[in-house]
Amino acid sequence: MVTDTMERVQRTNRPTDEARQHSEGVVARTIEEQTAKLPSDVFLWAAGASIIGSLALKVMGKEKDALFVGQWAAPFLLLGVYNKIVKVAGTDRTTT
Repeated sequence: MVTDTMERVQRTNRPTDEARQHSEGVVARTIEEQTAKLPSDVFLWAAGASIIGSLALKVMGKEKDALFVGQWAAPFLLLGVYNKIVKVAGTDRTTT
């Protein structure tokens, strides 16, 4: 019974032909490896800092600068989601 289960797990973990055809390139794999090293909190703190920085600039009367800095929050949060996906899903289904 244990042997059957282990064989099924090994079969499921083998890369498929589809996975080989759609594997990541060298650049994407390198970026994902470096990104995965960062803690997810970094992106959350960066988004919060951009919101606070935007508020500070708004109070100082620098309207355009406040809008510019405030718009950084969404990309930081998206990078955080990307970071989390890379950590959970791995860089590529064909690598072990």
